[in-house]
Amino acid sequence: MRTTSIDPATRSFSSNDYHVLPPTEKQIRFAQSLASRNREVLPAELASDRRRLSRWIEAHYKQPDRSPFSSYPSSKQVAFAERIARIKRRDVPRECFRDKMLMSKWIDSNR
Repeated sequence: MRTTSIDPATRSFSSNDYHVLPPTEKQIRFAQSLASRNREVLPAELASDRRRLSRWIEAHYKQPDRSPFSSYPSSKQVAFAERIARIKRRDVPRECFRDKMLMSKWIDSNR
């Protein structure tokens, strides 16, 4: 019996067409909306490979600018903290209402 060896340096796992998955409809719609918003053309060859389309989306997705209120705690976080404060008969420190990380730490320490 003859054995063959494959050099691991030359072997590529992504070259096997059997494992290439097509992109989802949702992924294609999102990429098309990104392309139109950025006034770009979505390359046609991306329609056959989920990984390549995902990399294209990551490269072309621009995060929205942070607003001054993006560091504030959410309304659910505030409500949960106030519920804990009522049960424990304590006040939530004022600085916690301006920083979601402080609010999270306060909640964790007072559960």
